[in-house]
Amino acid sequence: MTAKMHLGYDLSWIQLEGRWRLPGSWTNATYPDIRIFKELALIAERGLLDFMFWGDGTGIPSTWKGNRDAAVHWGVGWPRQDMSPYIAALSQITSRIGFGLTYSSTYMHPFYTARLLNSLDHVTNGRMAFNIVTSSRKADAQNYGFDELMAHEQRYERMEEFVHVCKSLWASVEPDAFIWDRETGQMADPSKVKAIEHRGKFFNVMGPLPCVPSPQGRPVLVQAGASPRGIRASANFADMVFAASPGLEKQVRHRQALDAALTAEGRDPLSVGIVWDVVLIVGETEEDAKRRHQQLLSAVPLEAVGAFMSHGLGYDLSTLPDRFTVEEINAEIVKRNASPVAFLNTTAGIDPKETITKKDFYEIIRHHTAGYDHAIVGTAAQVADYLEEVFVATGERGGFMIAHPPAVPRDLLNIVDFLVPELQRRGRFRKEYRYQTLRENLLES
Repeated sequence: MTAKMHLGYDLSWIQLEGRWRLPGSWTNATYPDIRIFKELALIAERGLLDFMFWGDGTGIPSTWKGNRDAAVHWGVGWPRQDMSPYIAALSQITSRIGFGLTYSSTYMHPFYTARLLNSLDHVTNGRMAFNIVTSSRKADAQNYGFDELMAHEQRYERMEEFVHVCKSLWASVEPDAFIWDRETGQMADPSKVKAIEHRGKFFNVMGPLPCVPSPQGRPVLVQAGASPRGIRASANFADMVFAASPGLEKQVRHRQALDAALTAEGRDPLSVGIVWDVVLIVGETEEDAKRRHQQLLSAVPLEAVGAFMSHGLGYDLSTLPDRFTVEEINAEIVKRNASPVAFLNTTAGIDPKETITKKDFYEIIRHHTAGYDHAIVGTAAQVADYLEEVFVATGERGGFMIAHPPAVPRDLLNIVDFLVPELQRRGRFRKEYRYQTLRENLLES
C-alpha cells in the first residue's frame, strides 16, 4: 500500500512582510477580518488538508537598530492576533480540518494553557493541535516581564516541565469520570478525578484540571526544535515534529537523529512523523509558477529585511562589520542566548569560515527573507515529484507544512486545485476524510 503524506497550511505570515499587497491577495478585506479566515478554512477543507496552522509572536520586532520603527512601518512581524477565538469560529463552519495553535512555554503557564486547549478541543470536536515553542526574541520577553532572554538549555528544561504538567492535567480526570445520572444526581466519580500535586523547578500546580475530558483526551502535540537539544525535546513528548527543509541530505540526517532520540526515550520511531516546512509555488504552467516566484522579491522592501532577520535571530544585524565570517557572528548569537539554529539555517549556503561582505550578506538574506531562495516552483507534477522524493527519503512518515505563500487565497487555491489532485492520482494523498478527530486523521497512512 502506498503511504500517504499529510498536508497542512501555515498561515502565520499571510499578513506580514508585504504579502498582504501582492497580486492574488484579498481585495476589499484586510487582516484580521474573519471573512479572510473563513474563506481559507473552507478552501482547505475542500482540499482535504489535515490542518491549518498559526505560529505566533507577541512582541513587535525591536532588535534592528534598537527600535521598532522599521517593523511598524513595513509590517514586519506584526500585527498578530491571538488565534484561539478565530479557531473557535472557524470550527463552526467546518467539520474535519484541524487547527494548530502556538503558545510559548517560556512565558505561558501550563494550567491556563491546558484548560484553554481542553476547551478548544471541545469546541472543535477534537481537531486541535498545540505547537509548543521556546522563545528567543527579546521583544516577546519584555512583554512578559523579562529583561533578558532565558538561557537556551533552561528554555528547554522549562518546556519539558511545562508539557509534563499539561499532560498530567489532561489525564487528571479520567475519560469516563462523568456519570451525569439524572436519577441519583451524581455527576462524576471522585475515584476518577486526581490531583497532580506537581512541584517542580519552574511550576507548582496542584490540579486536577476542572474540565470535562476533551474528544482527543489532549490536543496533538507539535514541536519544532532542530538543535540536538530541541530534537531530544521532540523525542520526549511530540506527536508530530515540525521542521525546516534545509536540503535533502540534512533532512535525512534530522530524521535519523529523531529516530535515535525516540528509541532512546523508549518510543517507536514509526509513531512520530516529521512535517517539513516548505514554500510551494504551484502554477498551471511552469511559466506561470516562475512569474509568481519573481513576485516574492517585491514582497519585502530592502528597508525591512534587516528588521525581519534581526528579530528572528535575536541579533541586531545593523551592527555587522563591513567584513566578517558566519562563524564569528554565530558565536556572538550563541553568547546572547539568541537563535543560532535560525542563523545557521539562513546562512546554510555560505562557508562559515569564509569572509563575506555586509553588502553580499544582505543580498543573501533578502532572498531568504522572501522565501525566494528555498521555494519549490513549478507545475503540480513538478512539485509533486519533489514532495515524493523528500517523503520517501525521510521514511514516509509525516508530510509537509505549506508555508509563507506569496499571496492568499490565490496560492492556497493552486495547492487545492492543482497539486492535491496530482498527489491523489499518485496515491499519495487521501480522497476523503475517514475520521472525525485530527489525531485519527494524522495516524492514517
